Amino acid sequence: MTHMKSIVLTALIALLPAMAQAKGDLTRKPTELPKLVLGTQESGYGMSQTEYQLETGKAYSLEIESSGLKEYALKAPEFFASVYLRKVEVADVEIKAVSLVELEFEQAGEMELYFVPVKPGKFKFFAEGLEHKGMHGVFNVR
Repeated sequence: MTHMKSIVLTALIALLPAMAQAKGDLTRKPTELPKLVLGTQESGYGMSQTEYQLETGKAYSLEIESSGLKEYALKAPEFFASVYLRKVEVADVEIKAVSLVELEFEQAGEMELYFVPVKPGKFKFFAEGLEHKGMHGVFNVR
């Protein structure tokens, strides 16, 4: 009987890796985050979101929209360095890049980022030069 238990236990251990594998490419099934709108007030300042909760290894899409009331240079250097960037979509164009430095809006428009966080932490994002006007936030990645 002990020999039979050993065989069953060995078979279960051998099957565990196959049972734990993901079904398909998880980067192609992103969770849609709340849209980030830059320039939510009449003055052209303000952001619709100032905090995002994310998990490592999970795919996300984030739509970013500029009101066009000001020029906005959105930066998140530590965050951009800690994600796998799948693509950026602008209008009918897909941009495939290894990393981002800045997302600059010179007028009204929108774009969508597709990414997977790979490093936990708290990562700041901000509209360069407009932080004192409340245009900053944080990505909390666990």
